Amino acid sequence: MVTLRRAGMVVLALAFFVPGAGTAAAVPSRIVSLSPTATEDLFAIGAGKQVVAVDNQSNYPASAPHTKLSGYTPNAEAIAGYRPDLVVVSADLGHVVEALHELKIPVLVEPTASTLGDAYGQIDALGKATGHAAAAASLVGRMRSQIASIAASVPRPAKPITVYHELEQDLYSATSTTFIGRIYTLLGLKDIADAAGKSGSGYPQLSSEFVVAADPDLIVLADTKCCGQSAATVAKRPGWSTITAVQKHDVLAVNDDIASRWGPRVVDFVRMVAAGVKRIVARGGRG
Repeated sequence: MVTLRRAGMVVLALAFFVPGAGTAAAVPSRIVSLSPTATEDLFAIGAGKQVVAVDNQSNYPASAPHTKLSGYTPNAEAIAGYRPDLVVVSADLGHVVEALHELKIPVLVEPTASTLGDAYGQIDALGKATGHAAAAASLVGRMRSQIASIAASVPRPAKPITVYHELEQDLYSATSTTFIGRIYTLLGLKDIADAAGKSGSGYPQLSSEFVVAADPDLIVLADTKCCGQSAATVAKRPGWSTITAVQKHDVLAVNDDIASRWGPRVVDFVRMVAAGVKRIVARGGRG
């Protein structure tokens, strides 16, 4: 699971639509989503009633029609069993797009977003593909407005607040070139992983010594569900009790799903991080 979580974050491309032969431009009524983010987007724009099946990682919303279908190892025949007239995937894993095309099933590929613009574009694409263009545009407008308002409300101290984002307990992190890293930049934070991200993947594995030496002001744990991490477990790591964020209780434990997806709930993530930054500034942190 750990390897798959990382792999899912590094596939970057533009969303594209591959229609099956002979398909019309009719609004789909039997959608299969093999992407947790796309599932959230579909329900948020009002296309939930058109969704007949979602993959085994799509756990939100609770009302989604959950199945054992895998988004990591998609099986075209299993997908076709749901008689879909649109399938949404996050990547062309196992050449599933070609296989579905041969079955004359339209596919929309919406890969990992690298920017908020990508995320907004995918919501708009889903809206147009499902007959909910206006609702999608409205959702994007609200997201843009809310995130801009939150970002504008965050104080900008003279010395930037530093942040360590933890993807997994083996200390994989994310630099400011990634989707999540750009969120931190938007809020005026300095990402400690940037100094270790020379490989260019955007997701370097840090060492415990590196994190301790960097002494981040804020720690964001995005491995609370997968790996049971918390402020208490972090404080028990060798040497970590000396880190400013640990000493001052600025360890933010977030829902892994909210922190790793780029759908409507990204607004909640931005709001949580902004609140953490405001607490640090209000207490006199950085100056």
